[in-house]
Amino acid sequence: MDINQVKQEDEKDPLSKFRAYFFHPKNELYFDGNSLGKLPLKAQKTLHEVIQNQWGEGLIRSWNRYWLDIPKKIGAKYAQLLGVEKEEISIGESTSVRLYQILHALISSGLFPKHLTTDILNFPTDLYVMEGLKKNFKISPITVVSYPNEIEADIEKLKRTIKNHPGIICLSLVSYKSAFLYPMRLLNRWAAKHSSIIVWDLSHAIGAVAIDLKKTETKIALGCTYKYMNGGPGAPAFLYVNKITQTNLFNPIQGWFGHQRPFDFEKNYIPAQGIGRFASGTPAILSMAAMEAGVDIVLEAGIESLRNKSVLQSELLLKMAQEELIPLGFLIESPIEPEYRGSHVTLSHDGAWQICQALLAGSQSHPKIILDFRPPNFIRFGITPLYTQYRDLWTLVDTLKTIMNTKSYLNFSVEKTTVT
Repeated sequence: MDINQVKQEDEKDPLSKFRAYFFHPKNELYFDGNSLGKLPLKAQKTLHEVIQNQWGEGLIRSWNRYWLDIPKKIGAKYAQLLGVEKEEISIGESTSVRLYQILHALISSGLFPKHLTTDILNFPTDLYVMEGLKKNFKISPITVVSYPNEIEADIEKLKRTIKNHPGIICLSLVSYKSAFLYPMRLLNRWAAKHSSIIVWDLSHAIGAVAIDLKKTETKIALGCTYKYMNGGPGAPAFLYVNKITQTNLFNPIQGWFGHQRPFDFEKNYIPAQGIGRFASGTPAILSMAAMEAGVDIVLEAGIESLRNKSVLQSELLLKMAQEELIPLGFLIESPIEPEYRGSHVTLSHDGAWQICQALLAGSQSHPKIILDFRPPNFIRFGITPLYTQYRDLWTLVDTLKTIMNTKSYLNFSVEKTTVT
């Protein structure tokens, strides 16, 4: 496919207008929206309003006028996106804190066997949280399901493990390395059949993959909002707990915003009804205000349309990779079938870290290209359908070919930086 054909795809793209909703630095291409989404222009205006007028002028009065309702307002929008009721979503804290809260609550509830399971494709931080809880509760070792590679899960092996070790399972809907997309409803039904529950981490899926938590019979899910949702660095996480399950779970972090009547300042803690009990500390107002623009854009674009474009673009990138990059020493580390793949494409190469640096440096003939590296030798190309253009993919592959053919990547250090 030549550049003119690719430009034609941009011209007929029904989502092309949404690119103008974001701030774009000059002379660079961005393929790291699966790690940190771009800045919505609306978020700039919102933050100015909140800082200048609400905080600056309104001061403490802004809690009643504006701020107390922000978590519920944004939660209702995330509920719409995920196909659930607004009373089933809580906004606040980080993904790690949310995972700790819900796993602690599940272990304490006695509803399921006190056994934790995950697999090698899950995000490492999730395992860190699970390891800490295992020590605190002094429960049996965590079962970590292994597979022959890091590309895809062996679903039959995972099912056998759940059957043989029932309890609480934590999985990422989209694997952070390979973008493997799990069959959500199938696994939820299997877990329920075997006295188990799955806690889904949606961080690498929400905003690019169509998710209906009711149709998939999901009971608990959580995730960050700063990747495809463009909520801003460190934006608060979301937690979903279906109404039936909420009744028997309690927040281990009994902060004042999780109290039934927080401003009565009672000495005894009385948990709020429903999902409200999973609030803890004071809401991070500036971060929450900034994240609303991102969810508004996703809702306006429509998640089905975003998913359709994501699949088309990742198919194009994979086709070009097979034709142009495999002969240059790259390997494809993502599932080929779109129904098993999220919205990033992962390639590997022995010189992956140096190649990433060469792309970031740019040249006189090519723009700077931002993406990310994951050990040991993976390069992730995030496709964010709200602003990724088809021509960007062509430029990416063309630049990679130049770097490899000239061996210019060998001029860069093998030493890693802190953030990769």
